[in-house]
Amino acid sequence: MSRFKILAERHDDSDQGKCSGKDEDPKEDGGGDTETAHGEDEEDERGGSVEALLDEDGDLDIPHRPRKKPVDDGGRDSVCPVIIKQSSPLLDLEEEDMDDEAGDILRIEHTMATPLDDVGKQVWRGALLLADFILSEAATFRGATVLELGAGTGLTSVVMATAAKTVYCTDVGEDLLSMCKRNVALNKHMMEPEGGEVRVRQLDWLQYSLCTDADVEFSWTTEEVDDLYNNTSFIIAADVCYDDDLTDGFFRTLYQLCSNFLHTCTVFISLEKRMNFTLRHMDVSCEAYDHFRHCLTQLQDLEDGRCRFKVEQLPCNFAQFLLYERIEHLELWKVTATPLPVEEARSDSGQSSS
Repeated sequence: MSRFKILAERHDDSDQGKCSGKDEDPKEDGGGDTETAHGEDEEDERGGSVEALLDEDGDLDIPHRPRKKPVDDGGRDSVCPVIIKQSSPLLDLEEEDMDDEAGDILRIEHTMATPLDDVGKQVWRGALLLADFILSEAATFRGATVLELGAGTGLTSVVMATAAKTVYCTDVGEDLLSMCKRNVALNKHMMEPEGGEVRVRQLDWLQYSLCTDADVEFSWTTEEVDDLYNNTSFIIAADVCYDDDLTDGFFRTLYQLCSNFLHTCTVFISLEKRMNFTLRHMDVSCEAYDHFRHCLTQLQDLEDGRCRFKVEQLPCNFAQFLLYERIEHLELWKVTATPLPVEEARSDSGQSSS
């Protein structure tokens, strides 16, 4: 279980990557090694040459500056976010304290490391970037119906529900969706003031369908399906394009949804470019990102007479409300899907058939 504190204003670069949590030790930000620092100053003040130190083999022995003593955190490495406690299978919602009730603390159950099949159970920087964008553009999403694809832990859906009216938080896998549902319950205090609602539902990109079987958990009602197609104004997705097959499924799903809407829909996609060394190229490359860009180009060039797509990359200079390292490899893309009028659709269809 981790807590993400939403800040009232943007922190400067010196705050990037620092941890934020209820159990932070104030000694981390200063002090603790004043004797060592004072000793170094005295040595500098004395001046003069210092005889080189050699080891037993005659090699130059370079003395290293003493490191600060690490804060006792139970043996864990210092990571962001700070882990407040390990989650148990049965979450006791009554343990929420007054800080959580204040509405500026996100409580998210997640894992720290997973195999590739379960990466949705981790919190990725792309989700934090998208959450920052939503918080900085809250007026844009006020009262809207929003669909999130590949929601994972549900963090961005929860943040979206602080402004939007209805958020369909979708992914695949009962264990992941159950985690997502628990996270929604943990953060109702954030959504209730604005009347926002998150509905956790299953949507499999590789088998595009909206299950309406009432006996299946996380299935859709017919009313929700109608609401999705008639009222969805925004689609969001965070860090979902890390595998070529999944990326293809994501863009197929995106196309099938938008081409069946009768209104313009805006899509926001955040991701982190991950550079890897590949034996095939014997160089550092980013094949998953290259495939993502290829799919974006195909979508924009698509002419099927039903929908027109406009693709643009947005600058990531909006305010930062969550503490994480906003690295240069984080990107945010905007896709605007506009249905074509019947007359124009017929014309485009005729051109494409010829």
